[in-house]
Amino acid sequence: MKVCFWGNIARALNGKPDGGGEIQLAVIARALAKAGHEVVIVDYITAEDLVTAEGIKVFKIKAWNKGIRGIRTFTHRLPQLYSILRAQNADIYYCIIRDFRHIIAYWAARKVNAQFIIAMASDLDTMSTSGRFKYRRYIEFWGLWGVFNNALIELVYPFLLRKADKVFAQHEGQKEILLKRGIESVIFSNIISSSQIPETKDRTRKDFVYVGELSMRKGFYEFFELVNKAPQHFFIVVGQPSGKTSCYYYEKLKSYENVSLLGRLSHTDTMIQIANSKALISTSPMEGFPNVFIEAWACGIPVISLQFDPGDIFEKENLGHIAHGDLNKLVNAMNNIETNNDFANRAKAFVENNYMLNSNKIEEISQLFKEILNNGER
Repeated sequence: MKVCFWGNIARALNGKPDGGGEIQLAVIARALAKAGHEVVIVDYITAEDLVTAEGIKVFKIKAWNKGIRGIRTFTHRLPQLYSILRAQNADIYYCIIRDFRHIIAYWAARKVNAQFIIAMASDLDTMSTSGRFKYRRYIEFWGLWGVFNNALIELVYPFLLRKADKVFAQHEGQKEILLKRGIESVIFSNIISSSQIPETKDRTRKDFVYVGELSMRKGFYEFFELVNKAPQHFFIVVGQPSGKTSCYYYEKLKSYENVSLLGRLSHTDTMIQIANSKALISTSPMEGFPNVFIEAWACGIPVISLQFDPGDIFEKENLGHIAHGDLNKLVNAMNNIETNNDFANRAKAFVENNYMLNSNKIEEISQLFKEILNNGER
């Protein structure tokens, strides 16, 4: 079986991912390669073609940056993307993260009679356009390309959800929402690798860690408010601000003695910060099933979330606290959080049994992809 992925994935294979979706693509690619399948990645960022130690082939889109800015998307980029995806002649094409260019992978899959899978990267992916508009908080000027790009996504993405041969949901909540829209899906949980989990060195764990895209739509303003409400606590912030408003609050935080702004770190260094923290803080109003939650639990660290609880997992598994949008409740949870060996062992076991890339998980993924291929009767 040959599986083709596309996107900015080579960086994730090298431990420098741009986000959680890219991490998932890299982990799934490795799992399928370890199961003995042929895996190819078409990457528009990588500087050269390469083959990883697992045998994953990464192909560069050579003409990606050629042509006239503003029109090269249509004169060079999309035609080249289609050409190289079609040339792979894969059995399955797999896409994740909202992007109108997935339509190119869909067309390539149909051209070579392959199966097309689209995976959820956020609960936003399951919503209507109006619902996404509300939660994305489009309060900063996009520019002409931003408006055009988002308009294309809103046109293309619903089509892909209905035309895909298989839709992957991250948790039961997403599956239920999709079903209400008449879209069948299967649960395909996020996966992490045990090699990502560092040893905890700082047993005192005084700092709360905040990790991710520092943007308004991810709740960075709420985090700024939290810091002001909890001057008695110390915060480690990993990530770069996105947008003028976020940059404004980021600059203000530089003067706070209880905040340490580390900027963007490698995945390895980020994991070290998580492993040596007291708890992971999330103020995002909407996610999917964040890798960083799983990574925190794998380190034995609780998660304290202002608004988001994927599939009600906090209440079902007691892996942290959900504040239901109330910053005062979030501060109270921080004041009373306990990090003990019992919690750490339970959280680590939960991840091991459900989200860790081991031999059982590799076989499970391999069988699922085989079933999808067999259903297509290529």
